[in-house]
Amino acid sequence: MTATLWHIELSNYNEKARWALDFKGIPHVRKAPLPGAHQAVALTLTRGRHRRLPVAKLDGQRPVGDSTAIIAAAEAYQPEPPLYPSDPGERARALALEDFFDEQLGAALRAYGWVHMVEDIHTSIDTLLVDHPAWHRRVMHAGAPAMQRIIRSDYGATTDQADESLAKIRVAMDRLESELGSSDYLVGDRFSVADLTAASLFTPVIAPSERPYAPSNVPQPLYDLRDELEARPGGQWVHEMYQRHRGTSAEVAA
Repeated sequence: MTATLWHIELSNYNEKARWALDFKGIPHVRKAPLPGAHQAVALTLTRGRHRRLPVAKLDGQRPVGDSTAIIAAAEAYQPEPPLYPSDPGERARALALEDFFDEQLGAALRAYGWVHMVEDIHTSIDTLLVDHPAWHRRVMHAGAPAMQRIIRSDYGATTDQADESLAKIRVAMDRLESELGSSDYLVGDRFSVADLTAASLFTPVIAPSERPYAPSNVPQPLYDLRDELEARPGGQWVHEMYQRHRGTSAEVAA
């Protein structure tokens, strides 16, 4: 049975899960529910344990929510190529960095992006749902005012919190650069879950060409942030990780 990944194309946490499945070469079908209905899909799939995507179902296993848990399940399901270092100390450090970028960077970048994208919600709907059926866009346009309120509340995407989110993104870039030092990788001498997490969670503000589902158009403040981050060594490192390790998609037709 082919694995299935329920995902949101633009989300950085969903990119983290996609990259893990692709890196390991796990064939999987991707399903992108109607935005707004994705929470009900996640709750149904995980029997109330998770209300956000991604959710993955590997062969013979129950659906797993949360990108970190999906990587753990994928590592157990198909150990090679590994994302967890074999050395216990390096593994502990890689998992600690994964947790830091999950908590410090992922949500802050998502919130900061939505602060600006929600202002022109109709343009954002057309940009984000370009590959969706036309009826998805019609439904979202009809519900745009309610969608604005939900996004601001659910993701903390308010102008009052924008500066705090931006500060967290910059702290995460500082941490990335300090952990790298002169090394190509965050832990040891090979690509690990720490590198995958940091690189994927800086997208789609940083938008390497290898990153699938990158938005074709974003508000000017996000372009400004992209320029700022890409001018730094850490921003160039994100591009390097994508060039070296994003590889070929393992998605298969439904």
